[in-house]
Amino acid sequence: MNDMTEAVKTETTTDALRVDGKRLWDALMELAQIGATEKGGVKRLALTDLDRQGRDLVVGWAKAAGMTVTIDQIGNVFMRRAGTDDALPPVMTGSHIDTQPTGGKFDGNYGVLAGLEVVRTLNDHGIRTEAPIEVAFWTNEEGSRFVPVMMGSGVFCGAFTLEHAYAAKDVDGRTVGEELERIGYRGDQAPGDHPIGAYFETHIEQGPVLEDADKVIGVVPAVMGLSWYDCTVTGMEAHAGPTPMHLRRDAMQVAAKIVPEVVAIANRYPPYGRGTVGMMQVFPNSRNVIPGEVKFSIDLRNVNDELLNRMHEEMTAFIDRTAAESGLGIKLERVSYYPPCPFHEDVVGAVRSATAKLGYSTMDVVSGAGHDAIYAARLAPSGMIFVPCKDGISHNEIEDAQPAHLEAGCNVLLHAMLERAKVV
Repeated sequence: MNDMTEAVKTETTTDALRVDGKRLWDALMELAQIGATEKGGVKRLALTDLDRQGRDLVVGWAKAAGMTVTIDQIGNVFMRRAGTDDALPPVMTGSHIDTQPTGGKFDGNYGVLAGLEVVRTLNDHGIRTEAPIEVAFWTNEEGSRFVPVMMGSGVFCGAFTLEHAYAAKDVDGRTVGEELERIGYRGDQAPGDHPIGAYFETHIEQGPVLEDADKVIGVVPAVMGLSWYDCTVTGMEAHAGPTPMHLRRDAMQVAAKIVPEVVAIANRYPPYGRGTVGMMQVFPNSRNVIPGEVKFSIDLRNVNDELLNRMHEEMTAFIDRTAAESGLGIKLERVSYYPPCPFHEDVVGAVRSATAKLGYSTMDVVSGAGHDAIYAARLAPSGMIFVPCKDGISHNEIEDAQPAHLEAGCNVLLHAMLERAKVV
């Protein structure tokens, strides 16, 4: 049999390849029992005893599938299926298994267990790849116990130092370094001393777009950038009765002019403009006292730097005008900035190709949430695959997804990874 015939035979064999959706679902449900909540969700905070139990379960599954396991110094776990040319950088997939305090069964967990299901499927059919395949789970993606968010992947790509991460404390004063040691997941490998040939992350959408459009697969070309601000309006508290309206220095009324402008700015930059005020503190917060100070958050997002910068400029200009017109002090401080992250066209193309081959309905969905793929993209060609979640709800115990959609996303992951890893 000549090489051309062999190549056609291999392609035909892998075209028919599908994952075991029931096995994937059963694994998700078993992992969800660790930290299960009464409302059907999961509370498995990073580096707790429950996180250790979850890690142990997933690592045990990986070893049973014949994978070798490497743990780095920030606790990121890399589970490797060897390739025929093991010197090649691995084609990697993954996500996280830590959750929010009121988390669901699928956020992060799906991306890790979908990768494991890819490996199990390749094992079932005796399929070898030229490049190794790895499944990763990253430490403290959620940031709900320790700050910063996406800690493990951030240290891995050099966004911040290992020492900075180790020093982070939870509300009880326990540090990341101490807790990694305590649960037995402080590894030896230096973060980042681990090559990646390409990175895929499969995830529930965490929004309502796919469900609303009745599409099964979201191809993710980019992740929105975000700017977070703290805004403080300073007036003068005074008695609500004796103080005439024209003599008031009411911080709330000035803040109330800024809040709708945040939304208006986002609406001027569709389809990916986002503007949110989600937190507000009023001083002295008394029924019959004119507010003397109002502090609130501002969250602006968009798909590229140019648009995000325009939104920033419009907001700062409006605040300057409002301060001048009202005579009140307004302080605006940018407290966090994540630049937009376009994903690599080759990896996005592999997702498109796999989706078309499998015949699933699809659309492009720009991610509005942060993911470990943002940091992986700094080191290797990266991309994401989205599947719908019920009512777009996530970071909530009632988070839900259809088994058929999860299976579809995993099938897309399988074929996209095979395109990059090369079947032999």
